[in-house]
Amino acid sequence: MTQIIQVAAIVLATAGTGAATMSVMNEDIPDLEVPEGAWGAPGALDGRAFTVRGIDMESGAVLEDELLFRDGTFQSADCQIYCDFGWSDYQTKEIDGVIHFTTTTLCPDAPHTVVWYGQVTGDTITFDVTWTTRRWYWTNQIVLEGSGTATDFDTATAISS
Repeated sequence: MTQIIQVAAIVLATAGTGAATMSVMNEDIPDLEVPEGAWGAPGALDGRAFTVRGIDMESGAVLEDELLFRDGTFQSADCQIYCDFGWSDYQTKEIDGVIHFTTTTLCPDAPHTVVWYGQVTGDTITFDVTWTTRRWYWTNQIVLEGSGTATDFDTATAISS
């Protein structure tokens, strides 16, 4: 009986140590913090499309993309190709003639969360993005900043679902 108690004690000690190690390994990184305010119903950007260029703030890698807004929803062509994000609801608010927008998109097949916050002034768009991948053993985040110009919605190449 003493051996059984010793084995049980070793198992519990090992499991306890392993659990502590796992929780330390996965330090979370918060998503992009979107300014608070009177976010309203979507729709202010419906029917608009933008050809954009983003820069990965850590690596300097360049991302070229198309952003589309329709029926109160948003889609990034690159995100759609990468992980079938689909169309996601977006919200807007207008401040001094500038339309601010935000959306959070989720990949249905992997633990990717992409948070967008941007401003549209006339035919120009600027934005900040975090693409966060959370797994139990690590969290990775890509931070992007970008800008672009309006393009014709009907000829935009985003894959719609």
